[in-house]
Amino acid sequence: MEKSEQEILNIAKGIRLLVLDVDGVLTDGSITFDNEGNELKTFYVRDGYGIKMLIEAGVQVAIITGRYSKIVEKRADELGITEVYQGYQVKSAAYKHLVEKVKISDGEVAYIGDDVVDISLLKKVGLPVAVADATKDTKAEARLITKKSGGRGAVREVCELILKANGKWKPLMNERHKA
Repeated sequence: MEKSEQEILNIAKGIRLLVLDVDGVLTDGSITFDNEGNELKTFYVRDGYGIKMLIEAGVQVAIITGRYSKIVEKRADELGITEVYQGYQVKSAAYKHLVEKVKISDGEVAYIGDDVVDISLLKKVGLPVAVADATKDTKAEARLITKKSGGRGAVREVCELILKANGKWKPLMNERHKA
């Protein structure tokens, strides 16, 4: 049920908080263990830079994930994400706490998900987004389906959309291209 590009831009213009799932959104969904049982995840650097630009532009970013991982804490810290909710199989409880804490309405929130555990949040937010390789049921609840897959640029795609809709992309680019 994707909406037209202009409708998406109008919604994105009002986004003040981007909430991210981790496995399948910030990563490609793979979980690797080394011989000592340590969990390994791979994050896409361009997604991270998109998050940093979004935060710099004044849009808050948060993570809500069903699993717990020290790696997620480390990556969030590197990116400047202070609101991190891990171990929430029912993500709506963490979401409710988050929006009350940051005093933002559902309509001002974008959420990116990839699997059925994300559907409850996709139904609540102003801009529900599914990554390109999300499940069919998840995509059915999204207003926007990214062109890129989870862990391979989907987050950056949404960050750029929000920045462009708010007129903040060009100023950020001009700042970065000063000689």
